[in-house]
Amino acid sequence: MTDQERYQITSNDYADLLIEYNGNMDVFKYYPSGSINYINEDFAILHIPVYNMTQDSISKYGYFSIPTCFGLLSVCQNTSYEADSLPNDPPQNELTGQGVLIGFIDTGIDYTNPVFLTSENTTRILSLWDQTVDSDRYPEGFYYGTEYSRDRINEALAVPDPLSVVPSLDEIGHGTALAGVAAGSPEDQHSFSGIAPDADFLIVKLKQAKPYLKEFFIIPENAICYQENDIVLGVKYLFQTAKRLNRPLVICLGIGTGQSDHTGNRIISRYLAAVGAVTGNAIIVSAGNEGNRRHHYYGAIENPLDTDNVFLNVGKDEPGFSMQFRSTSPNQFWFDIYAPTGEFVVTIPPIPNKTLAYHYKDTTLVVDNSLLEPQTNTQLMVFRIRKPAAGIWRLYTYNKLESLPMQFHLWLPIQDFISKSTFFYRSDNYTTITAPGNQLRLICSTAYNPADKTLYYYASKGFTINNEPKPDLTAPGVDIISPTTNNHFAASTGTSISAAYIAGVTALILEWGIVRGHYTKMNTANIKRLLIQGADRDPLITYPSPDWGYGILNITKVVNSLTMLLPNTTSAIPPSPYLT
Repeated sequence: MTDQERYQITSNDYADLLIEYNGNMDVFKYYPSGSINYINEDFAILHIPVYNMTQDSISKYGYFSIPTCFGLLSVCQNTSYEADSLPNDPPQNELTGQGVLIGFIDTGIDYTNPVFLTSENTTRILSLWDQTVDSDRYPEGFYYGTEYSRDRINEALAVPDPLSVVPSLDEIGHGTALAGVAAGSPEDQHSFSGIAPDADFLIVKLKQAKPYLKEFFIIPENAICYQENDIVLGVKYLFQTAKRLNRPLVICLGIGTGQSDHTGNRIISRYLAAVGAVTGNAIIVSAGNEGNRRHHYYGAIENPLDTDNVFLNVGKDEPGFSMQFRSTSPNQFWFDIYAPTGEFVVTIPPIPNKTLAYHYKDTTLVVDNSLLEPQTNTQLMVFRIRKPAAGIWRLYTYNKLESLPMQFHLWLPIQDFISKSTFFYRSDNYTTITAPGNQLRLICSTAYNPADKTLYYYASKGFTINNEPKPDLTAPGVDIISPTTNNHFAASTGTSISAAYIAGVTALILEWGIVRGHYTKMNTANIKRLLIQGADRDPLITYPSPDWGYGILNITKVVNSLTMLLPNTTSAIPPSPYLT
């Protein structure tokens, strides 16, 4: 990509595609009007004129190529609380995360908050890439946004109006909360401390999704929504910056999407897995907050002559939504759809790679059908429904071909992207983990309430559609004290809070292993093993559990058992200079 083309990245006149080219440059001949922004030797982002994003774009480009839409996975619930009722429980030992970087790709950070400062009132943020501030000071090779160095942030902190020097805000507070829980400096007034208070920060503030993409997937205009391609570039930025600084890195992702294959094979999931496999890196992701939302339906047709009757309630305030269907291979499914009045609307056959549009009164139904989706080899249908008639829609699902296993799933969007009054009857709370949480090579965190030891009511549940175990671990995520906007503190809840908690513990492990030189080959895989081995398990529960993963994270047990778990792995290299 050239500087002349870079405006296309942020321009609403250009749409974005994620392309898996695997080093084959001939792939781009099919997109003569596009400009290319390379991620690595396998993946690239293509920018094309937005008029090319037509109704049949899923059939034209493939579902994997159109960026998915991510939302936030925690919420600030209460700014009035008793501090001693919200224990963050930092471990009492010599490990503090010193020498380790923790990276967040989120809503930004309130860099003026004292919990992100050293005792000398200088910043602990080594680099901040704000994708929303347009300038010519973007990170090298990224072409948009603005990069702020530690020195620049310190300059801002030294003047009465810091935003006049570094105009980067966290208007929402989500990224600030996650960073604080993972590694905030101690704050006595609110009895607050992050888990790894001496770690340093790398921050990416995401820009909002483009209007065309929200409109394509029928996401509310005012929804907080981020594009898959911007997140992937955020991962690349954190990875390259940590590599340049020669520091171990924890990436914490507190955002997620239901637009997923639920196996962990989308480009963002595989790219994260590749970064997490590198020595010195660890990736922590959130399970999602889709449990008990009634957004998932599971069907199993035992007799090939039978049907499954899916009842979908559409609320009166529902302007529209998308819905995803996936089946077990190799069966092919049909749908007969009936309106709330009982009128037959349409039969949807399993036609390969085809976009079909139907109209019923004011309702428009667009269906994309793929019989053999790349990476998963399952039948995929993507429904996009505009101005749906309110009431109970009936979807009669059946198979005309063979007496083979006939299981299928339907998912509605995550809760911020759809009306609360739109849901499935006879819904299923399992297989609701949001992407990239289903990727096996990442550490996926779910949340519980440390006050009463109960699972968070809305926590997404596993397993994957391939019956692989997810989530991996459970950590505190209900009413956890965290910093928020305007230097305030609040009680925050959600699986992204639990992911931040685990990210802080992971920083302690990386300090012990890499910074102190005890085990310098650490990556996501062996850190996951250490965390699981140090988890608490209930003898009445079978593990791995689709609710609790491999158990509840026990910080003290993990930290105290490091030398026992890895007794013969001391390194010949000296400890890191960052300890001195």
